[in-house]
Amino acid sequence: MLTEMLQGLVRLIVEAAEEKKAADIVIIEVGKVSLIADCFIIAEGASKTQVQAIADAIMGKTKTADYPLLHKEGYDEALWILLDYGAVVVHLFQPEQRRFYNLERLWGHAPVIDAGSSYQ
Repeated sequence: MLTEMLQGLVRLIVEAAEEKKAADIVIIEVGKVSLIADCFIIAEGASKTQVQAIADAIMGKTKTADYPLLHKEGYDEALWILLDYGAVVVHLFQPEQRRFYNLERLWGHAPVIDAGSSYQ
């Protein structure tokens, strides 16, 4: 299970994404099978504008809460935006790119956390 601090960051990110109507939010505990991060949060928006709005909301809330953003990629194109908070990496997709890259299948051997029940 994630530490209390990480749970707080995950909760904040999920709430920000939900406020912008992100679809199909999935939390994968990749730290159980890899050293790359403790968890991935994967979500999607229907358009470039919505994906950017989700990213903006996440970056705004995490900055206010003093969680430093280490790296950001893909914002201008907004087909796949990556927000790296170190232990937590956020992947925001448009639907076609999410289906193509299918991170859920790629990391299918890692435990999945139910965003709806664990972080409300």
